[in-house]
Amino acid sequence: MSLRSSSLLFALALALLTGGACAQAYPNKPIRLITSAPGGTSDFTSRVIGRGLTENLGQQVIVDNRGDFGGGILAKAPADGYTLLLDGASLWLAQLLQKTPYDPLRDFAPVMVAVRAPNVVVINTAIPVASVKELIAMARAKPGALNYASGGIGGQSHLAAELFRSMTGVNIVNINYKGTGPAINALVAGEVQIMFCNATIAAPHIKAGKVKALAVGSPERSPLLPDLPTLAASGLPGFESVVAQGIVLPARTPPALVSRINQEIARVLNKPEVKERHFTIGVETMASSPEEFAATMRRDIERWGKVIKDAGIRVM
Repeated sequence: MSLRSSSLLFALALALLTGGACAQAYPNKPIRLITSAPGGTSDFTSRVIGRGLTENLGQQVIVDNRGDFGGGILAKAPADGYTLLLDGASLWLAQLLQKTPYDPLRDFAPVMVAVRAPNVVVINTAIPVASVKELIAMARAKPGALNYASGGIGGQSHLAAELFRSMTGVNIVNINYKGTGPAINALVAGEVQIMFCNATIAAPHIKAGKVKALAVGSPERSPLLPDLPTLAASGLPGFESVVAQGIVLPARTPPALVSRINQEIARVLNKPEVKERHFTIGVETMASSPEEFAATMRRDIERWGKVIKDAGIRVM
């Protein structure tokens, strides 16, 4: 064996040993969990995880609400496992809409999809349709007459509706609101007729009879709304729109440490009481593997990138 080969093998063995040692000693100081603005699903899940990790690991987990700036902060953080980020798909899709201070595939190490909720197609109760097929037929019979609400340009409610438009060829008009809350309130009030809304926001309005739900965007029926068919089974094969919340670390974090953190967070999320708390607000706990989350990010970037390009969507 050559001297160069021996040196490479020694360096690899040292890296593996160092990574293992770091994972075993971790944590020995407080952990910072960056997330979006207070009050949303990411914030709720971050605080549940934070309390569980603090209890299990014996180190304080500090939830740091940073809104849309978390990705840039994490990309510059030390890769030592003490700075994590939990956020929705905008974290890995924002680069498709505007310039970002990070590349999600280059600068982040995926840890897991923590939770998810399907988008649901909901309509104002005055609209005389009972299925997705009937909605498509109405939209085709009245081009440009039906409006859909979105909670922000390039957000999940906007992208799901644009995917629907591209797959059906219908002409429905986007009315953009400053957030999904105002958007669904506009739907209830009859200002718009349609919305693709995540189950967390939609479920209370569906249960109260304020909006009519037609189908879910998950690839299979959702336990959150078990009576609803999927959009894929309602005449749109391949349609998928699920709102995921994922956890990432800086890209250079040792794999052994990524695995350790994944396991510790999974222990929290898989507790029956934690699953029930999320289910109550319309969210499924997932606790996926790092590899599954990496595949989700790549698939989302490819799928939604095409929708964004075809629809000419851009955040100014």
